[in-house]
Amino acid sequence: MPSEKSQQSVVDLPPRLQRKADPALIDRDERQFAAIARVLAAEVERTQTRLAALQHEAVNGGQRALERDLEVQSLSTRLRILRRFGLDACIGRMVDEEGIVTYIGRFGLADAAEERLLMDWRAPASASFFAATAAHPLGLTSRRRYRWREGRVVDYWDEVFADDGIDHRAALDDQSAFIASLGESRSPKMRDVLATIQADQDAIIRADSRGALVVDGGPGTGKTVVALHRAAYLLYADPRVQSGHGGLLFVGPHRPYVDYVDDVLPSLGEDGALVCAVNDLVDGGDVGEEDDPEVRRLLGDGRVVDAVGAAVRLWQRPPRRRTPIETAWGTVVLGPAEWSEVFADADGLPHNALRVRAWERLLDVLEDRVDDELRDGGGGGDGWGEGWGEVSRSSPRSGDDFDAYGAGWDADESTRETLENDEELQALFDRAWPLLDPDALLRGLLTTGEMLRHCAPWLSAVEVDVLITRGAPTRWTDVDLPLLDAARRSVGDPHSEVRARRDRRAAAEEHRVMSDVVSDLIAADDGDLRLMSMLRGQDLRRTLAQPTASDREPFAGPFAHLVIDEAQELTDAQWRMLLQRCPSRSLTIVGDRAQARRGFAESWEDRLTRVGIDRSHVTTLTVNYRTPSEVMDVAGPVIRAALPDANVPASIRSTGVPVSYGSRRDLDAIVDTWERESADGTAVVIGAPAFVPRPRVAALDAQRVKGLEFDLVVLVDPDRFGDGVSGAVDRYVAMTRATQRLVVLS
Repeated sequence: MPSEKSQQSVVDLPPRLQRKADPALIDRDERQFAAIARVLAAEVERTQTRLAALQHEAVNGGQRALERDLEVQSLSTRLRILRRFGLDACIGRMVDEEGIVTYIGRFGLADAAEERLLMDWRAPASASFFAATAAHPLGLTSRRRYRWREGRVVDYWDEVFADDGIDHRAALDDQSAFIASLGESRSPKMRDVLATIQADQDAIIRADSRGALVVDGGPGTGKTVVALHRAAYLLYADPRVQSGHGGLLFVGPHRPYVDYVDDVLPSLGEDGALVCAVNDLVDGGDVGEEDDPEVRRLLGDGRVVDAVGAAVRLWQRPPRRRTPIETAWGTVVLGPAEWSEVFADADGLPHNALRVRAWERLLDVLEDRVDDELRDGGGGGDGWGEGWGEVSRSSPRSGDDFDAYGAGWDADESTRETLENDEELQALFDRAWPLLDPDALLRGLLTTGEMLRHCAPWLSAVEVDVLITRGAPTRWTDVDLPLLDAARRSVGDPHSEVRARRDRRAAAEEHRVMSDVVSDLIAADDGDLRLMSMLRGQDLRRTLAQPTASDREPFAGPFAHLVIDEAQELTDAQWRMLLQRCPSRSLTIVGDRAQARRGFAESWEDRLTRVGIDRSHVTTLTVNYRTPSEVMDVAGPVIRAALPDANVPASIRSTGVPVSYGSRRDLDAIVDTWERESADGTAVVIGAPAFVPRPRVAALDAQRVKGLEFDLVVLVDPDRFGDGVSGAVDRYVAMTRATQRLVVLS
């Protein structure tokens, strides 16, 4: 951490900005930065010391262990943030009408006397720093924003809201630093834009989380950074979204996008959100992209998700009439009411999970009936037709992979164990409710015409033939994943029954051991109060056994809030997959209808209502902060030729570098020259699959580049992207990734 003496040079301006180095303008900042440096150093040391002490603290479990682990997690997060930033944690300052100066930071910071040195940017008291405008100053007289590089302030710009328009303690420069910051070289990771958040963007960031908020904006309007800052804000300010109340999931369009943005939330002080690509929601292995537009249309229909549920129900066939069951003690007849009780709550659990519970219920019923009616006396089954395709796994009572049911019951165990190992009873139960494999179920649905017609009656004969001809893919595609997700949610884990029975057997064995331990303790207790006798209670005996934790998919949900970027590309089936993870419908939806490759003729409200989101509010961003006007002057007509009403934002910056054109044989020379002349920054080649990526030069197609940005974009043969809306969108998206220079080769 810099010493107090070195703080005198924290404001390190280049010669052309020396007028801003006037002590009258920066002395207060220098003193504040010195105080921040001292407190940061002390805070790091204090946090390290406390964390080390906790990590060496010996605890044996219980409430204290839980409290210790939570504090370790909190301190570790705090330490990562403190180490990540030094003085550059300060993004600006504001002065109100009473002359009070407040410094705004990425996180809050106070000295030992509880004097506030940095106000967390998400705190309500910081809102006016971002929201104030000349027309509505919100009680401010001035605002200053800093540009940092390697721990030094290399520029700053002031905005004055005083009545006379002049504040002689401000370095007025027409926001040159702001404009310059927008044109900085790009890096392989997206940077946060806290210092340049504008009032319209801040209003979106701090909006209420109830319902669905749609952020519609063209390229360069800051949709993605606004969405990321909103995620950080909600995790800080909204109790409904914070850890322990569901959390937040940020969903992007593809893996390169996630790799690009995943550093932003930690830089904003938040480690509490999950970030994933839409295809990551379901573990489908090596997922491909479906190329057939008709298959995409049919499997993107949200109703196909319902067809998966209908396919599962085909395998749920509990008896509807009186059923005689032969046992070792005689015949037990179960009526429809008893069968209904065995399979009750079928809609509340996945198929395989209910199967586990139904089997235990069936054993309970039969055990009671045998003990009550046949234990001292003496005493068929029902059958069902063939199934729909090979989707049922073998019975858990056959094969080495499936162990026998566990033992260990407080009551007489012989009756239950005998019933549990009765092969005819097992076969009867398997016919009523077989163990299913969700992946096999979906493959069966997509390849069996009779099953598909039964479960998806809205499909025409021609449409059924299209899907049957396509068949089950050798690897799942992006349009299969929502259906696979529905199958796995409806069916459940096919191995859960095995694990459940193994867990019960292990728990029963542990229970017997604990019972022996308790008996020994009671026998050895010679105290007058006989305190150990309280352990005779079954509830207290059971508390000695620790519950077994179950594995959980990281993106399964439910989540309190979803942030969805590039949402214009989602099919109805993908929307169903997402909404399964957010029952509250608390959503931030980010997209641009003009960037939808397959068209987006309806309004956002109509689209969202159709997929089940009844309450939504649309806000629009119209200022292009990223893409220079030279590029937008070329890209705008490309999209408007296909979509005349496209929301093409107006650029506020110019580079003076026009779009250049050339031959594709010049590709390597163009990239070589850029690498020699540019010490930093990133570039991308779009539309040249044979181009080999380099450390600072990516090679992507027009779909994979969506949501990203580069200093140099080299677009190869854009006419080959095709005609119609999809081709125009691909060209438009590819062109508008450029922040400095666009080269088109053909």
